[in-house]
Amino acid sequence: MKKKERVVTKFRSTIYEKKLLKIRAKKSGLSLSEFCFRAAFNKEITARLTDEEIEVYKMLSTYSRNFTLIGNMYRKQNPKLTSEVYALAKEIREHLNNFKK
Repeated sequence: MKKKERVVTKFRSTIYEKKLLKIRAKKSGLSLSEFCFRAAFNKEITARLTDEEIEVYKMLSTYSRNFTLIGNMYRKQNPKLTSEVYALAKEIREHLNNFKK
């Protein structure tokens, strides 16, 4: 398979616009060149999660699993508590799914 040759393409922008492009590229984890390429061709550009957001995601994952396990423990003794715990675990999972978007 033959490798496609890339060529240099230039465009004009103000200093402010270039700084803004660099900031957005950095947030998405892409080089300025790759960011502009994806933007020009309407390809997906997703912002990377910060270290703090990753920690929160991990913590919520753990909480969701723990609440599910707690619900399983009390299923026979206290069905109302079980349903409340399952509802909380479900709500946490929904928040986790929002992270993926």
